[in-house]
Amino acid sequence: MKVRIPNSGGPGNMNQMLKQAQKMQEDMATLQEDLEQREYSATSGGGAVSVTVDGKHLIKSIKINPDIIDPDDAEMLEDLVTVAVNEAIGNAAKTAEEEMGAITGGINLPGMF
Repeated sequence: MKVRIPNSGGPGNMNQMLKQAQKMQEDMATLQEDLEQREYSATSGGGAVSVTVDGKHLIKSIKINPDIIDPDDAEMLEDLVTVAVNEAIGNAAKTAEEEMGAITGGINLPGMF
C-alpha cells in the first residue's frame, strides 16, 4: 500500500517557512533583551515590604517600613520579604511567558522560559 503525501508547495514554501522562523527568532531575542532590562515590583504586608527585581530575576532593591521591624519577631519580617521576593520574580516570569507567547503563537519552545 502506498501512502500519498500532500504536496507541501515545493522549495519556495520551505524558504518562506525558514524566513518566518528566522524572523520569530529575531523577535524573541529582541524581546528577551527588553524583558531583562525591565524591573518588576511586588509588596507584602500591606506595603510594609517592597521588592524590585529585574528581568534576570536579580534583586534590585528591598525596602522595609521601619515601623514593622520588631526585634522579637524577626520571623515575620523574613516571611514578608520572602513573599515579596517570590511575587516579584513571579511577575517577571509571567510577563516573559505572556509576551513570548504572543510572538510564538503559544508554541512551547523548551529552554526559552
